[in-house]
This record gives sequence, structure tokens and C-alpha cells, in this order.
Amino acid sequence: MPLSVVDLYQKILPKTNCRDCGYPTCLAFAGMVVSEKLPLDKCPHIEATVLESAQAELDEQYASGKWLKRDLAADALVWARERAASMDIETLPDRIGGVLQKDRDGVYLVLPYFNGEILIRPDKIHKSDGSDLNRWEQVFVFNHMAQGGSALPTGNWKGLEAIPNTISKMKSMKAHVEMPLLERFTGKPAQLESAAEAIGGEDSSAQFPTADVAMRFSVLPRLPVMLLFWDADPDDGFGAEIKLLFDETITEHLDVESIMFLSERIRQLLRGDEM
Repeated sequence: MPLSVVDLYQKILPKTNCRDCGYPTCLAFAGMVVSEKLPLDKCPHIEATVLESAQAELDEQYASGKWLKRDLAADALVWARERAASMDIETLPDRIGGVLQKDRDGVYLVLPYFNGEILIRPDKIHKSDGSDLNRWEQVFVFNHMAQGGSALPTGNWKGLEAIPNTISKMKSMKAHVEMPLLERFTGKPAQLESAAEAIGGEDSSAQFPTADVAMRFSVLPRLPVMLLFWDADPDDGFGAEIKLLFDETITEHLDVESIMFLSERIRQLLRGDEM
């Protein structure tokens, strides 16, 4: 019979909260054992015969996936790969840009990405230096490939609120992108400009002369993003404001979730946040 967190706590563990396992309570330890495969023998107070039997039951439920914490990034990557599986790499330059190359493993696409390059192969996306993109970035690129758009950017910019079906995302944009950037860069426009240049941003102040910082990112060839920043003005009583703008063709190349990922990735890179 599968062992739930409560079963493990009530039937197997000593319920002393001794912390010898490294966790503050026996219940917290049970949660980690059941959901994340923490070895049960990390508790030194379980009799050997009980330990052996309980671990065997746990191994069976691990194999079935019962109660395990899902790896959302892994699930999303499987889905995104399947979504893009029918894409012929040789057709990609006409749709998303880049240059085709060939080596002993076959044809692959070299695609500019921020201030570097990525290589797209049928089963993998990685950086030009051989290191891997993280899984969420791979999901993002696979989704871009699968979206099917081919339009070139027009240079006509719009905010998230002007993109269909994004009303529910406006709070997330403010909470997870705009506010963290304002917290970091209010009163520091030069630092924001420097951080933007470090990831390939290009000055666009001529196009947006009223902004204190205006930087254009060529995230991918068909995916430009504009960042505008107005610093706080104590004399006039205005607080700082920051906004991301997208080319009007964005929905041909990305779904709404991917647009949000892109926005949060820009925030991460500018602030130096970990994924």
C-alpha cells in the first residue's frame, strides 16, 4: 500500500522532531521523502526491518509517480519539443531567421540570441559554446519555432495591454517584471543602461527622446523588445516608471505565456537574478 506523508509520519517515523535528519519536524521530513525521494534512511531512528520494508513500498510508488513533486520545466520541455517536432530545420531561416550550418551530426540553425548565438538541432537547443540553455529557455525557443509566424518586425511598438488575451497577465507583468526592475534601478538610469548594453541592448533614445533610458533588445531575429524607463522626479512628484514594448507582430511568433517568459527573462538578465 502506498505511503502518504501522513502514513509515513504516523506509522514509520519516531515523531520526536529531533532534527537528526536535517529537517525541523518529522512531518517536514516525511514530505520530502514522499514528494522528492529523500532517502528514508536519513532518519537514524527507524529499525532496520521497518526501514527496509518501508523503503520498498516507497520505491514502488516512486516508480508509479504517485505523489511525486512534478518537474514542471521537464514536463513543459517535453510538450514544447513535441509541438515543434514537425518543424523542418531547413525551413526555419525563412520564418525565424538565422543561418543554416552543417556538421557530422547533420544540419543545424545558428540563431542570434540576445548578445550571443544559439544552435538549434532537431532534438536540442544549446549555446554556441556548447553549454546548454536552461530548460525554460529551450521551451521558449521551441514555442517560437512552433508558432509558425514569419512576419518581419515592423517597428510599430505596443505594450502588453494592447495584445489580445493578456488582461490576466497585467498584474504578473507589474509584479514580476516592472516592480523588480524599478526597485533595482530607480535613481540609477546609468546602471540600467549599462546592464542593458551588457546583454546586447542598443540605445534607442532618438526614437523615444522623453525616456531617460530607451534600449532595444534583439532577443531573436523576429523578436525585438523595447525597454523604456523614466526615472523618478521629486520636483514634479512623479514616481519612476518602466515599460516593455513589443513589435506589433509579436503574436505571430509567440503565445501569451511565452511573451511573459520573455519579459521575465529580460528582468532576470538585467538584475542578474538566478533562474
